[in-house]
Amino acid sequence: MNLRITALALCAASLLALSQHAGAQERGLGAGGQMLDGVAAVVNDGVVLKSELSERIEFVLANLRKQQEEQPPDKRRALPPNTVIEGQVLEQLVLREIQLQRAKRVGINISDDMLNEALTRVATNLGYTLEELPTVLASQNVDYVAYREDSRQDMIIEQLQQRDVINRIAITPRELDQCLASASVSATNDFDYNISHILISVPANATAQDMEKAKQKVEEIHSRLDSGEDFARLAVATSHAQTALEGGSLGWRKGAQLPTLFRDIVVRMKPGDYSEPIQAGSGFQIVKLNEMRGTERTMVDQLHIRHILLRPNEILDDAAVRQKLLGVRAQIMGGAEFATVARAVSEDPQSATEGGDLGWLSPGDTAPDFEQAVSKMPLKQLSEPIRSRFGWHLIEVLEQRSHDVTDEKKKEDCGRQIRASKSEEERELWLRRLRDQTYVDLRH
Repeated sequence: MNLRITALALCAASLLALSQHAGAQERGLGAGGQMLDGVAAVVNDGVVLKSELSERIEFVLANLRKQQEEQPPDKRRALPPNTVIEGQVLEQLVLREIQLQRAKRVGINISDDMLNEALTRVATNLGYTLEELPTVLASQNVDYVAYREDSRQDMIIEQLQQRDVINRIAITPRELDQCLASASVSATNDFDYNISHILISVPANATAQDMEKAKQKVEEIHSRLDSGEDFARLAVATSHAQTALEGGSLGWRKGAQLPTLFRDIVVRMKPGDYSEPIQAGSGFQIVKLNEMRGTERTMVDQLHIRHILLRPNEILDDAAVRQKLLGVRAQIMGGAEFATVARAVSEDPQSATEGGDLGWLSPGDTAPDFEQAVSKMPLKQLSEPIRSRFGWHLIEVLEQRSHDVTDEKKKEDCGRQIRASKSEEERELWLRRLRDQTYVDLRH
C-alpha cells in the first residue's frame, strides 16, 4: 500500500475515532424536523444519537481487533465485553458534546480559512495538496465533508482546552528556573518515555466514601496486574481517562514533560514496570513505562539574512512598488551601503533599525513563500525583487551554518514543558467538573 496514503488514513482515523457526529446528526432528522434516530444520551439541550454510538463502537472494535491481530499469538488477549466498550464510548461522546456546547457558549469558532490552513499542513506533510486531499481520503473510504467537520470540532475543543486549562496553568519564576537547571544537570530530561496510565476518577466534590471506593477499585486493578493481566486491556475496561480506548497510552514524552504526578516514579522505572496506585486530585492512577529511548543533539541548518521590504499601498500598486525597489537595488549595486539604505527605506520596522538584518533564521521562522525564495539563493548576492505575502523584498543571504540548537530549544520549551507536566491532571479535573455541572441522561 502507498505509505503516504496509509499515513493519511491514520491521521484521518484519529479524527474519525472521536465520532462521525455531523453525518449522524443529519441522518437523525426527518424533513419535518422529527427525530428519526434513537437517542443514546441527552446532554443539556443536545443529544448523542444511537447511530453515532453504533458507528463509534464499530470503529473502536475494528481497531481493537486489528491491534490484537498485529500482536504475536502469545500476546493476544480477549477483548473486553461489549457492554464495557459501549460505556466507555458513550462517555467519550458525552464529554465531547459537553465541550462543544461550552465552546459555543464562549464563542469559539473555527473559520473555513483556519480549517483550510490546518488541512493544508496535514496534506503538505504527507506530500499532497489541499485540492488532492478529498481524492486521497476517498481512496481510504473516508468522507471528506465528515473529515472536515471532525477536524473543525477537534480544533474547537483544542482551543477550548487551551483557553480553559492550559492558559490558566500558573508557572512561577522558580519553576522556570528549576526547569532550566534540571535540563542542564539531569540526563533524564533528554530521555524519551513511552507511558500508559489507568485512572480511577472521583467527582469534584468527592466524599470520604467516594475516595475509599475509588481506592478499593484501583487496588483491585493493581492486584489483577500482579496476576498477569494485560495493562492495555485493563485500561480499556476500567480506566476513566480519555486515553482509555487507546489502552491508556499517553505516548512518548520527554522526561521534563512527564506529568508532575508521576515524573519521579517513571524515571526510576524499567520498561515493562508499572507503579503502585498513586493518589491525585482527580482520583487514583497507575502508570506503566512501556519503552524508553535516548536523544541526540538537535542540529538545524540556518541562514543569516538581511532584507529591505516595501509594501503596496493606496498610492503605489504592486507594479509601482516593484519598480521602486529596482531603483533601490540599483543604488546598492552602484555602491550604496545596504544597511544605510535599509534604515532609510525599509518598511519592516523590526529589521530596518538593524540595517535590514534578520539574524540567523531556522526553517519555519519565516513565511513559507519567503523561506522558499531564500533557500534557492546563492551567498552574498543581492536578489531581484521577490514577492511575498508581506510585500516586495530585496534579500541577501550573508552566511549559512549548521547550528546546535539543543540548549536554545530547552530554554524555549521550558514553559511548554511545565504546562504539559501539569496539563494531564488539570484537564481531567476540568472535564470532571464540566461533567458534574452538566445535565446528562443516559438512555442507551
